[in-house]
Amino acid sequence: MPLPSPPATATVVGGGPAGLIAAEVLAGAGLAVTVLDRMPSVGRKLLIAGHGGLNITHSEPLPGFVQRYGSAAPRIAPMLEAFSPEDLRAWCEDLGEPTFVGSSRRVFPQSFRANKLHRAWLARLAELGVEIRTRHRWTGWAEDAGPDGGDGVSRGGTATRARAVRATAADGVEHVLDSDVVVLALGGGSWPQLGSDGSWTDLLRKRGLAVTALRPANVGVRVPWTPLYAERFAGVPLKHLALTVRGAGAPAVPGDAMITAEGLEGGPVYAVGAAIRRALDADGRCVVELDLRPDLTVAELEARLRRRRPKDSTSSWLRRSVGLDPASVGLLREATAGAIPGDAGAVAALVKAVPVETRGTMPLAKAISSAGGLAWTEVDDALMLRTLPGTFVAGEMLDWEAPTGGYLLQASYSSGVVAARGALAWLGRRETPRGRVGE
Repeated sequence: MPLPSPPATATVVGGGPAGLIAAEVLAGAGLAVTVLDRMPSVGRKLLIAGHGGLNITHSEPLPGFVQRYGSAAPRIAPMLEAFSPEDLRAWCEDLGEPTFVGSSRRVFPQSFRANKLHRAWLARLAELGVEIRTRHRWTGWAEDAGPDGGDGVSRGGTATRARAVRATAADGVEHVLDSDVVVLALGGGSWPQLGSDGSWTDLLRKRGLAVTALRPANVGVRVPWTPLYAERFAGVPLKHLALTVRGAGAPAVPGDAMITAEGLEGGPVYAVGAAIRRALDADGRCVVELDLRPDLTVAELEARLRRRRPKDSTSSWLRRSVGLDPASVGLLREATAGAIPGDAGAVAALVKAVPVETRGTMPLAKAISSAGGLAWTEVDDALMLRTLPGTFVAGEMLDWEAPTGGYLLQASYSSGVVAARGALAWLGRRETPRGRVGE
């Protein structure tokens, strides 16, 4: 009686959400999966994301959801259909973490934090036999391997061999893993302290792959505040405003911004990050306009401002008539070099569009996520490298960006599932019921 064939093998490089969900899908289909990560443990970004509440996805209907990915929306859309926000919520519940929709329509696990989900996920991966090798830094590909025609790939629709990958362990010993399929999910260039340092870009470029430079996304902007304003108001929020980029022609983004010693940060700033970068690239400067009272029209503001009492100081006038707090009044002073006009009409127009000049963004290491990455032309619809069959790419390594609010994690999970299913299809396999994700 012939001995059973050994299981197909997969190497997943990167232990973030995209890599771990890919490992789960592959192991669930019966593959022997090894995950490599350069950090002492995996899933660190998930844990960090959960510090203020793990915003796992968003409840926005899919047509609007897809548009959050900007120019990458046509490539992201099929991934969201393959593994949707509803699928991700069902996956969480299957791990013992039901989800709920918050007042902002963002989706969170019932426990709110990431720890319980993280523990349950690692337990599932262990049950599926996934081997996790921490403190292993990916250093590229080894020489072509296998009796397969000399290019490291066996064709014909059955068993395959992808190129072997190299990884250096903490003790300096280099290991070569020669598996049937490889999934690369090393993240972008933000949060280098958690493992995503973007060093893979050089390795891919050496392979002749097109990689757009990684740039900060979901990041604060630099503003040349006066020393007095920065000292007094750093750490103070500007609440219930609406923000636009002058000349961008895009609708205003509502929300809260935070004043920092070096500039501004917060959801509305992050949401217009791509427009800010374009303006900075074109002119070296960008003006964002803050509507401090988006609930009132210019005419309504002017009518209120005309009720000024003779004894009112400028600060009292603005606070009493239109409800501006000290940080907002200070912002008007910053915009007018300390000379806030006394005319009600001029002040009303200013309150609706306070100009704030930005001189740049904060560095990539301080960004929540990154823009740029591997060009979409380098991968097919299954996220397989066109020039290296059997090797797939997922997560923030690909050239896309999205605002905060659950959109980043959702695309990371969805792309990891698509890459893993692509690998199984390339091997001629299917997911098994035990390991099925999102079906």
